[in-house]
Amino acid sequence: MTELEERTEKLLTDISRLIDEVVSVNELRSLLNSGKKLRIKYGVDCTAPFLHLGHAVNLWTMRRFQEDGHKVIFLIGNFTSKIGDPTGRSTTREMLTDEEIAVAADEFVKQVGTVLITDDPEVFEIRHNADWFSGMPLADFIGLCSQVTTSRMLSRDMFKKRMQNDDEIYLNELLYPILQGFDSVKLESDLTIVGTDQLFNEMMGRNFQEKFGQSSQVVMTTKITKGLWGEEKQSKSIGNFVALTDSSRDKFGKIMTLDDDRIIDWMKVYTDIDLDRIAFLEQSISNGTINPRDAKIELACAIVRRYHGEEAADDERKFFLDTFSKKMFPDDAPVVAFSKGNVPSTIFELVKACHPDFSNGQIRRLIAQGAIVLNDEKIIDPQTSISLIEGENNLKTGKRTFFKAVVS
Repeated sequence: MTELEERTEKLLTDISRLIDEVVSVNELRSLLNSGKKLRIKYGVDCTAPFLHLGHAVNLWTMRRFQEDGHKVIFLIGNFTSKIGDPTGRSTTREMLTDEEIAVAADEFVKQVGTVLITDDPEVFEIRHNADWFSGMPLADFIGLCSQVTTSRMLSRDMFKKRMQNDDEIYLNELLYPILQGFDSVKLESDLTIVGTDQLFNEMMGRNFQEKFGQSSQVVMTTKITKGLWGEEKQSKSIGNFVALTDSSRDKFGKIMTLDDDRIIDWMKVYTDIDLDRIAFLEQSISNGTINPRDAKIELACAIVRRYHGEEAADDERKFFLDTFSKKMFPDDAPVVAFSKGNVPSTIFELVKACHPDFSNGQIRRLIAQGAIVLNDEKIIDPQTSISLIEGENNLKTGKRTFFKAVVS
């Protein structure tokens, strides 16, 4: 085996824990063994500048390719964002303005920079698909459409579901995969790394590349795990996610709420913990020699370490154990100060002072749910009268939210 072939196998082995399917692995191996620096398509529509650990699986896979010198082409879909990707949707997406797209694009670049190498033009490049779509002659676009049948487009699961529910399907949504597929032609993409829900669109890219005389891109799909709780994958609307923009404290705290049955899957996909160690932990949890909570702490440390560094992981582990295991109140809790003549008289007023951005309804629900603890006393009635002592008063307003109410 040559040095280049060994390097190829090492890369393929390193990413194997993240990969669900490759179309096709033989094509990818051949490309890597040729010594060519691959052009990796990574396209985003700027519908919501929000990335979580699930999205980062693609990013870490691309990062591994970058480390071997391959280039990620970060394609900002400033044209297709106005069309609206129907993937995973049971209803039509609203169209965005140019201003909304520009703001979202900047935020996307910032967020992917937490994983990808973005400061080296040899391995990272930004493109915009409005560069070729905005001025495309109508005849050329109709020519693209003529190469795809309506029956093929309507075979997509989300369209079938809409038809079954008598929901509308707009023509712009049917055209979306054609646009995404043609992006691959313009980028001369060698490889694209996506979630399984994007496989249909990227296979369209292979189809168009072949018709335009290019080599077909390899399509790699990554593994999808369930969210922190429930049966769905991580989702902002559901709330079962860990965002890339979450602080180290929020990441650690959220991971400690993870359902026990998915600790091992999260370790395999979201961390770089050695697979032998993961296998040992899986067996130990199964036979009861390790408490799942301890394995979860190791998972949380690994994820925080990956995004924030070793020191942050150590700090968050200590904070969690001190605060939740030893029942200590954090020293760095935010301070909300009151003068003696302006002290809240009810728990509702105190919580409102600490959370001025919360609606009255949110505050009442928080109190009624038993999330409020003042000086070690749980309070569940919003109108409960309180008497804050002079100096520091410890207020907890959720599992991981603390304040020091200081009266002076």
